[in-house]
Amino acid sequence: MSASAEVAAIWRIESARIVGGLTRWCGDLDLAEDLAQEAVAEALEQWPASGRPANPGAWLMTVAKRRGIDGFRRRERLDERHALLAGELRIEPAQREADELDDDVLRLIFTACHPVLAREAQVALTLRVVGGLTSEEIARALLVPTATLQQRIVRAKKTLGAAAVPFAVPGPEEFRARLGTVLSVLYLVYNEGYAATAGGDWMRPELAREALRLARIVAQLLPREPEAHALVALMELQSSRFGARTAPGGEPILLADQDRGRWDRAQIGRGLAALERADALGRGRGAYGLQAAIAACHASAARFEDTDWHRIVLLYEALGNLAPSPVVDLNRAVAVSMATGPATALQLVDELAASGSLRGYHLLPSVRGELLAQLGRSDEARAAFEEAAHLTGNDRERSVLLGKAAAQG
Repeated sequence: MSASAEVAAIWRIESARIVGGLTRWCGDLDLAEDLAQEAVAEALEQWPASGRPANPGAWLMTVAKRRGIDGFRRRERLDERHALLAGELRIEPAQREADELDDDVLRLIFTACHPVLAREAQVALTLRVVGGLTSEEIARALLVPTATLQQRIVRAKKTLGAAAVPFAVPGPEEFRARLGTVLSVLYLVYNEGYAATAGGDWMRPELAREALRLARIVAQLLPREPEAHALVALMELQSSRFGARTAPGGEPILLADQDRGRWDRAQIGRGLAALERADALGRGRGAYGLQAAIAACHASAARFEDTDWHRIVLLYEALGNLAPSPVVDLNRAVAVSMATGPATALQLVDELAASGSLRGYHLLPSVRGELLAQLGRSDEARAAFEEAAHLTGNDRERSVLLGKAAAQG
């Protein structure tokens, strides 16, 4: 492995702890990230000649702090606080308590997902300061120009500063609400990786895997929060299908046609274990827990025909009551079609269409087209598939929908 690749790998693993620790140390997220990047640049210069240090994360932290102290001195601001910070350099970061390091990561996650930021800013900042991704990587994943992404991150940091957002885990009175934001940001990132909304690829597996990695961190830091474990369970179970979801040329393979022998059984096991951890906390299943249970139904079926669709319908009904959403209602309609037939399901879909709640959402006419095709209403099915193809922004999905339209004759 080249020195640059080695540094990049270590940064991906250690970045959240380093940036979190530096933010607590200097009280400024923007400065903390700058210092961390300076330490990475120094590692790229020194490690090829001197070799990787025994504790690379501690080395990067120490160098970053020294750069910070040098900056304070150059600005002639070495007051008592800065002297105290300089004294900390005599203590190796590796000697700090593990829970203190974990607290820094947790603070960093809650800061990046603070409600003063717009959702797109939360996503970008989370991937940057918690995930350790470069601006180029994030821009590519989110399909925005790098300059736009960089401006988004800069603006997010300025917003946090202007709002005087503390680098802290929220108090008990707002913890649950803020945790919900954290989990929803990770879920949003994952979904974009699982089924890309636009572009030439149906999936972006690396983006989904990054969201899963961050969700695992949150679950490890918050072991008593069932929805954190449930989100990990959902992502693990969904990700287990990645090897079977596309053909060699990148064409989508839908659930009914997937080779289940290519599903990752080890990942399914991890997902089921995470769902068990969530259930063992005894607080009932939330929205992610119910979705994970639905994914578990699919994972436990040896064949598509063996799927327990009646149980999935019940789970979607529970999810719709707990977290009402027209998308959940659409998914329930699909499950109903598999459990009891397309006629009843079409009534549900037509009611959704009449409500206007999913106007512009390509999966509504896509599902409607499937149901109409099953009922032998080919002309209507073709029109529905063509409408869905027009609405989707994903090139691969558009090709599949146009193929279904053509198949109606």
